Amino acid sequence: MKVRLAVVLCLAPLLLFAVIFQGGAWATRSYMDEASLQANSALRLAVSALSGHLSRYEPLPALIADHDDIEELVTHPDNKGLRDAVNVYLKDINNLLESSDVYVITLDGNTIAASNYDLKTSFVGQNFSYRPYFQDAANGKQSRFYALGTTSFKRGYYFASPIRVKGQISGVIVFKVDIDSIETSWRGGEYKIFVSDPEGIVFMTGSPEWLYSSILPLNSARLQRTQASRRYAEAELKPLPITRSTLDDHELMTMTTADRREYLVLSHYMPEADWTVNVLMDTASIRAQARTTIVAIVLFLCLTGLALAIILQRRARLAERMRMQTEARNELEHRVEERTADLALVNQRIEEEITERRLTERELRKTQADLIQAGKLAGLGQMSAALSHELNQPLAAAKTYADSAAMLIDLERVPEARDNIRRISGLVDRMASISRHLRNFARKPNEKLGSVALDAVIDDTLEIVSARLKTADADLLVELGEDAAMVHAGFVRLQQVLVNIITNAADAVEGLDDRRIHVLAARQGDTVILTIRDHGPGVPAAIAERIFDPFYTTKGVGKGLGLGLSISYNIVKDFGGSLSVSNHPEGGAVFRIELEAATAAREAAE
Repeated sequence: MKVRLAVVLCLAPLLLFAVIFQGGAWATRSYMDEASLQANSALRLAVSALSGHLSRYEPLPALIADHDDIEELVTHPDNKGLRDAVNVYLKDINNLLESSDVYVITLDGNTIAASNYDLKTSFVGQNFSYRPYFQDAANGKQSRFYALGTTSFKRGYYFASPIRVKGQISGVIVFKVDIDSIETSWRGGEYKIFVSDPEGIVFMTGSPEWLYSSILPLNSARLQRTQASRRYAEAELKPLPITRSTLDDHELMTMTTADRREYLVLSHYMPEADWTVNVLMDTASIRAQARTTIVAIVLFLCLTGLALAIILQRRARLAERMRMQTEARNELEHRVEERTADLALVNQRIEEEITERRLTERELRKTQADLIQAGKLAGLGQMSAALSHELNQPLAAAKTYADSAAMLIDLERVPEARDNIRRISGLVDRMASISRHLRNFARKPNEKLGSVALDAVIDDTLEIVSARLKTADADLLVELGEDAAMVHAGFVRLQQVLVNIITNAADAVEGLDDRRIHVLAARQGDTVILTIRDHGPGVPAAIAERIFDPFYTTKGVGKGLGLGLSISYNIVKDFGGSLSVSNHPEGGAVFRIELEAATAAREAAE
């Protein structure tokens, strides 16, 4: 026992020496690897944020360049009225898109219109022919460039596109994007983030004191290339006091300032922007963790050695305790195994429940689609008697005309017989039109949202509800204004909404003295308001709260499923609009549908 204790005492210093020197390097590398993974996540987030922010604006210059007034202006740059109109248009676009500036340049480099035309720092009259983005766009390329503005002295990212008139490049349109918002989000965090250009100059940073500093030597060649494009205007460029080193495959950067800090550096080059995003992580905490780990290991080894010495001295006394500990450990392992088996069973049940819920969700989506279709078919079923009368009436008339035509032919009254045949043809066309609209309405829609003309939807709707309106002896009054409004919706589904609401209105006024139903459309900004008003008893407050709930109906048994208004509410919501109901001050219910106006579609149609 004494020999063993002597061996332990001799080997302890050697073990401590190996732990302190070799273990310290290992711990530092281990924590550095872990810190590198964390910093790499921050780097990917920063790169994604920058890329996403810039990609929002990249296609905009080419789209704006197709504007008729802009093409006309670069052709006649001296037209003051046209220039004023383009200035206002660019300012509106700039405010809408929350960009920094938008401006138009002729091929000689002169700016003839800009969104900041009414500011002291207006670009109008400035010449930007020295800018690479202008030169590339003038040669027919889609250009990107980042720089400090020589007029506004604001940093930004520039997108430029050629303006083509009849296939010829006649000018350049430039879109400047503000990047201060992203830069602000980098301040005060765990990491120091900055963006450098190919010359190593810091263009964006969460540390303002690093701005326009260079992480590469500022030799004459780099300065000459930077000054040629005037990328940083009159900003003072200065070297950043750093020294570089490596630890295994990790790049380190040390700030040789008064506080002298060392950073772990991760970089990512963005070729489309031609800059490099850098993330710095202070290694002080990493090295402190490594030292703490070594101290903990040394303390652990010391305690282990002390425990070993005690064990060697008191082996006999501890034998029984060790046996008891072994039994306790075995018992614990047994309990752990039982608990693990229980957890495995619970996990299996959870997986089964998740699978069942997914199947339930799929069935629910299918059921919702079937309910929408059922709502349409239920509506057609409720109108079946009127629709049958609508088809039987022309059939009976056609039969009468056919019999009459046969008699007229026998009497050799051919012109009158021909007139009867023409009337029969008209009745057949009418029945075919009714059948076509019913077939289109009953079909399950699989349509995408787009520009829909309200007058066309209402015309098709009238073909379907006309029979119900006749049965109720109701008068439908439609006022869409001078120009038919275009809305962002789906044709068949919007038709289903109108059929449901107009049919309900016909039910409400049937048997009353005033059986008028008003359909009105009005434009309010970017929204089209469509109202359907009847002169019925209105909607009680208690019913109004639940009127859009599924399967809620005030009609008698067999007269409705209670799905029509619920389906209509969800269809309008899918369009990005809203459906509400209220009572008119003069009596009757008012259903109000708000839809987004399809301005672009209407202009294309005109």
